Amino acid sequence: MFKKLFGKDKEVNKSTKVYAPITGEFVNIEDIPDPVFAQKMMGEGFGIKPTEGHVVSPIDGRVDNVFPTQHALGLKADNGLEILIHIGLDTVQLDGEGFEIHVENGQSVSVGDPILTFDLEYITKHAKSIISPVIITNSDQATSLSINEPNAVIKGETKIIDVTMN
Repeated sequence: MFKKLFGKDKEVNKSTKVYAPITGEFVNIEDIPDPVFAQKMMGEGFGIKPTEGHVVSPIDGRVDNVFPTQHALGLKADNGLEILIHIGLDTVQLDGEGFEIHVENGQSVSVGDPILTFDLEYITKHAKSIISPVIITNSDQATSLSINEPNAVIKGETKIIDVTMN
């Protein structure tokens, strides 16, 4: 009754499919060469070893956080799911060099929408690793989370995670 009174009669779908944001090779989270990610300190997820420098939205939602150094961004789904896409490792030190963001904070995005491009050759040469973590930063709030482990992934097409939020 209160939902109708306050215009909240639209039920939020608690289930979300998370697609690959980058084309490349799937990497298990435990195999990411950085303990913060590999030990799941930031949350559950996976990595991708990119074969190209294009990043698309892995979910329908909105841009929640564009890092000033452009090496990472956060997305949020309507059901509260939060995702961090981090290009390479130790890339914050590149201070934005080699990255170009195509979205802004608060912008709505759909699966497959271009959100960022990066210079794969430059990042490979100047970063600790090109492996790019994709982390559900609030995975502790999920009631279920299932990760598929394909060998190769295609941005916007390969479904990797099925998650249901509380």
